[in-house]
Amino acid sequence: MANHKSALKRIRANETKRLRNRYQHKTTRSYIKKLRDTTDKAVAVEVYKTVSSMLDRLAKKNIIHKKKASNQKSKLARLVNSISVAA
Repeated sequence: MANHKSALKRIRANETKRLRNRYQHKTTRSYIKKLRDTTDKAVAVEVYKTVSSMLDRLAKKNIIHKKKASNQKSKLARLVNSISVAA
């Protein structure tokens, strides 16, 4: 266990940030799942905007790699665009 006050504070801060990052990452994954299940084009476009923003935020905070965010956004954009063809 840490002996310095600053180290104890850092441990508390790191735990808080870890929990916040986990929450944001899980929320984003839930939205991605919701987008994949959507069959309505209008709803898909709105959810895609939200998901895209969430992925950018995760990449900016280094919760996920920026290229992973880019790949996911690209794949989801193709999915949203294919909905209009099928529906």
